Amino acid sequence: MQSLTIKSRGLLQYNFHQKRWVWNDDLIRAEDITDNVLHLLSFKMNGLSDDVQTLLKVMACFGSSTNESVIGYLTFWTHAGVQNGLKVALSDGFIVKDEKGSFHFVHDKVREAAYNIIPDSDKKQAVVSPFAATKFHYRLGKELHSYCDGKDVGDTIFLIANQINHGKEWIVRDTDLSIAIAELNMKAGKMALDGCDHKTAYSYLGVALSLLPNDHWSSHYDLSLRLYFLKSSAANSICQYYEAELFLRMTLEKARCLDDQLPSYLLMSQKLGESIPVTYTLSESSEMLEETLKMYEEVGDKWLKGEKTVDKTLQTTLQFYNVIVLASYFCKSYSMVAYFTCKAMQLSLQRGLCDHTPLALIQFTTVLNKDENAMLCYRIAKDAMSLRERFDVAAQIPELYFNFYGRIAWRFEPFQAGIDKLRQGFEAGLSSGHADMGLHCAIQVIKTTILSGANLSSILKEIDYYLHLLKTYKSEVTRNFLRVFRKTVSLLIDNGEATSTAADPCIGVGDLNDKNRKLRDAVLQHSVIRCYWSGHNERCRNFGEKCKHLFGQGRQSTSYIAQFFFGLNAVDLIKKRKQINKSKEVVQAAIVAMKYAAANSAWNFTNKLRLLEAEQVAHTRTNHDRASILYEASIKSAKRSGFVHEQGLACEKAAFYYQRGRNYQKAREYFQQARECYQVWGSSIKVAFIQKELDGLNPDALPVRVTEAVHIKIGTNSL
Repeated sequence: MQSLTIKSRGLLQYNFHQKRWVWNDDLIRAEDITDNVLHLLSFKMNGLSDDVQTLLKVMACFGSSTNESVIGYLTFWTHAGVQNGLKVALSDGFIVKDEKGSFHFVHDKVREAAYNIIPDSDKKQAVVSPFAATKFHYRLGKELHSYCDGKDVGDTIFLIANQINHGKEWIVRDTDLSIAIAELNMKAGKMALDGCDHKTAYSYLGVALSLLPNDHWSSHYDLSLRLYFLKSSAANSICQYYEAELFLRMTLEKARCLDDQLPSYLLMSQKLGESIPVTYTLSESSEMLEETLKMYEEVGDKWLKGEKTVDKTLQTTLQFYNVIVLASYFCKSYSMVAYFTCKAMQLSLQRGLCDHTPLALIQFTTVLNKDENAMLCYRIAKDAMSLRERFDVAAQIPELYFNFYGRIAWRFEPFQAGIDKLRQGFEAGLSSGHADMGLHCAIQVIKTTILSGANLSSILKEIDYYLHLLKTYKSEVTRNFLRVFRKTVSLLIDNGEATSTAADPCIGVGDLNDKNRKLRDAVLQHSVIRCYWSGHNERCRNFGEKCKHLFGQGRQSTSYIAQFFFGLNAVDLIKKRKQINKSKEVVQAAIVAMKYAAANSAWNFTNKLRLLEAEQVAHTRTNHDRASILYEASIKSAKRSGFVHEQGLACEKAAFYYQRGRNYQKAREYFQQARECYQVWGSSIKVAFIQKELDGLNPDALPVRVTEAVHIKIGTNSL
């Protein structure tokens, strides 16, 4: 009766040309088909062959339409009869094919009827047979996934994920399968994100995360990292900001290195409307520096004394900029270093103080850190350190101490004042997982202890301690700097005879290129220092000429010390009548540099200035009283500052001055003082050198020294 009703209403008609029954699509779409008709369709479908039923059930699971390629995937797997079923379903009028190659049910009710012929055991509960899947959707999805895994199936990945996700409660019982299906859903989510379907992406990524085991950050780190970032991106795109931030913070907490953190930092900064330029010039960075300085001066102390903001997005954005500054620095993108430091400063000035403001301030000073900005940099850096005391910034201590005590404070504070702080920075870096920055603090520790005249044997032991640690903490940069320092210390102790090591040879200037600019500068500066102490005047001059460009910058403490010895060496060359005019210029430039440095830090540089002036006056032999006063001033200043090595040097120079004037008693006194200083310093070669001078000091029969003969010939020529 119901069959007659369908025919009488014209829904099913016999086509004499095609010699088969066909459905009237237009009438079907216009009809409100009753449940009885739906039941009749299901009854009719149950009478079809297994191939046709399989095809109809598969298409019903996929939706109202199915792409021909999907049918093809199933044909190559267990459903070998699907293709035959497709032909019958087409001929019987259950489905039609459009011009794009997709198959459609002629009506939604036809699809519903096809879905109803799926047994309840396949749709809702597990099947006992080991060869059957838990449900029809899940079995279908697994078959498609098994065949398509590793292939580029395009949008079909959504269909596969949709089917297989029906069996989630059974998937989680198999860890390996769970990970495979999590990766499938992640791919689907990523494709949906790329297509700007953010809600769909959010759903797939949620399923993927739910399939991960409890220890996924340790057992499946890479997958977890990608999933958390994608999930935060999707959540942010559908305005689920709180959830997006939670996922980002978890990613930043669990990420093992800077490369893994950067995408999350970038996404967090974009939440503040921040963007990163593709290119940025030095001229643009100069303008930005001036703009930032103006903002800093305008806010004044009121901003500095303000309360800490609770804006977590600002904190994470500043953290991102703090981190990317280091990455830009090591990539030698100095204009981008300026950009990121200025952006961090401006954000904090505009939106308030947070835990990452101290580091933003200190990094900003490193961009400004030139002679003409020295006092301003020091003031800003002091502000950063005052905030450090207010805020919980334990994780930032390595970088804060490295920049403040290693790069800023030496201009105004004693060299020795920062050494213990730098050691604390080193220890904090290793204990907090910031080993790279901790090792940079170690480099500054050794550099500063050498400049401050600490005991050479103690320095050597500390260098070897750090080198030993580098067997665990791999850092070729740190190793190379320590090798340079070790050669200097070893030479000063015993000319390297007993303290050098063939297993860790020092690198030379010829081993380096422009990519190693910082290390190359250190090698040149230490070569000047070594050659001067060794008495190799020509070599000292050659190395000094190669690093003269560093003296003009005055940005590193070692460059001032190298220029000091370069100036003393020039005096010795004048005594030997070598390149007199050029050497005079070198001496004068060194005195000017020491005057500037001593104006900021009398503790660190007054003794050096006075010794250069004493040597200049003593050589002219025109003002004995002034020369004596200057030598004594240099000795006292060095002693007061604790620079025992330079105290010894000033005594040695004074002794030679009095020896040339045949005041042997004074000469002996100063030589003895020099020897005592060098003994405390731990320099065996200097002690032996001074002892030789004392042994040869005979008031009754003193041979004329070569240097003295030169002085006599030069007479009163002015430097």
